[in-house]
Amino acid sequence: MIRVEIPYHLRVLAGITAEVQLDVEPPVTIGAVLDALEAKYPTLRGTVRDHITQERRAFLRYYACEQDFSLAPLETQLPEPVAMGVEPLLVIAAVAGG
Repeated sequence: MIRVEIPYHLRVLAGITAEVQLDVEPPVTIGAVLDALEAKYPTLRGTVRDHITQERRAFLRYYACEQDFSLAPLETQLPEPVAMGVEPLLVIAAVAGG
């Protein structure tokens, strides 16, 4: 079971209140987790990554085990603690402003 924490505004959109748990077959990659997230919560399609290009939305970041995976290819395997469900994959909304 993979654990994923998403920003508040996306939790509201998807109708969830806490982190989500997803079944992801190995290898546990960023893309596989996002595929499972969008399959379980279809309202999130296009909010975490672009519908067509599959690229990360500009104001979202991906973190796992204190490492930034935001610019990593979707085929990148996540660390073992994430794959084992010990640590969550964090999808964090970036803060911008002046």
